[in-house]
Amino acid sequence: MLILFNKPWGVLSQFTDEGSGHPTLADYIDVPGVYPAGRLDRDSEGLLLLTDDGRLQARIADPKQKVAKTYWAQVEGEPDDAALAALRTGVRLKDGVTRPALAERIDPPAIWPRDPPVRFRKTVPDSWIALTITEGRNRQVRRMTAAVGHPTLRLVRWRVGEWTLDGVAPGTWQSI
Repeated sequence: MLILFNKPWGVLSQFTDEGSGHPTLADYIDVPGVYPAGRLDRDSEGLLLLTDDGRLQARIADPKQKVAKTYWAQVEGEPDDAALAALRTGVRLKDGVTRPALAERIDPPAIWPRDPPVRFRKTVPDSWIALTITEGRNRQVRRMTAAVGHPTLRLVRWRVGEWTLDGVAPGTWQSI
């Protein structure tokens, strides 16, 4: 079984709460024996895959498998060609240089509003980029955009491998 879950902002990518008071997967998914294949930070939204197949879970989550993950990032400012080129060739982070990514400017995607909304600042423009990576370091996309001078304001994972969020509303899931 494979479940595509559209994880809302603020939800932990685990079934149990260790006293944090934040909602967990158990608040949305009542299917026994499934586990997340990878993670999304509490302050990220979007596609989280869950499965009861250990081999599939390992294939999706293992960085050695290089499963592509596409994120839509609302960033502070407007990345120029040099910033996008840096993302495409690899960015130096504290834990080493990232693998090359696919990076492009995109129009604001037609997605759900975030609750709570992203802070709006009249003096600082924002824009959207699509970033596809093949590794999964802790908070990697946020650290990459910050490293090129454009901190992430909102992060939505749209695709993992062949699976997308198309047709999956926030807080809902589909079984494939």
